[in-house]
Amino acid sequence: MQPETKLKKNLPKKQVVLPFLKSVEIAVKSIKSRFFRSLITTISLILAISFYSYIKTNSYIISGIVFSENKIAIQTLSQGGYEIPATGEQYNTTPKERWILFLSLLVCVVGIVNTQLMAVADRFREIGTMKCLGALDRFILKLFLIEAFLQGFIGAAIGALTGAGIALCGSLIKFGTLAITYVSFNGIFISIASSILLGCFLSLLGVLYPALLAARMQPIEAMRGRD
Repeated sequence: MQPETKLKKNLPKKQVVLPFLKSVEIAVKSIKSRFFRSLITTISLILAISFYSYIKTNSYIISGIVFSENKIAIQTLSQGGYEIPATGEQYNTTPKERWILFLSLLVCVVGIVNTQLMAVADRFREIGTMKCLGALDRFILKLFLIEAFLQGFIGAAIGALTGAGIALCGSLIKFGTLAITYVSFNGIFISIASSILLGCFLSLLGVLYPALLAARMQPIEAMRGRD
């Protein structure tokens, strides 16, 4: 029998794949062990998404007040500096609000990338050990993406609910019960859902580059990276 045939015969016929739930468990333990660093990422995401949720919810509230055709409330809106849309039209955010929102989301993504790059540097030996034990590039990538998704979902959910709550409370103070009477709760639900989806997307986007660096790292480089 030829050596190549012997080698092929001794190779495992099927590669062992770690279950998805086990990957989630490892990701959760990793987040807990680096709680304060994860908290920094989550807080930046909460602030950005709460601002987005506030703007979206506020636009639905203003549109509801405009649709009510209540002259006193519309006058209060006008005095507050809001641009009143034509009858039957949805209120749109101002260019200033869109620009501030863009900057806040950009800063959030940059912060996530920076934090995740530091996390990769701190986990050189961990990554090297996993690779020496047979972990493939896609497993390392999947691990980072799961961590980012969990952080993104939790941070985005808190931020979305906080932003919507602040918008509703502020409108109640300014316009009274009229803000709730004519508001579209379907619109607020869409606002919260879209905020959570955006937060998860931003978190995954921010971790993608650091995760690819970690996944492509050679085991020897990873093991001696912190020496």
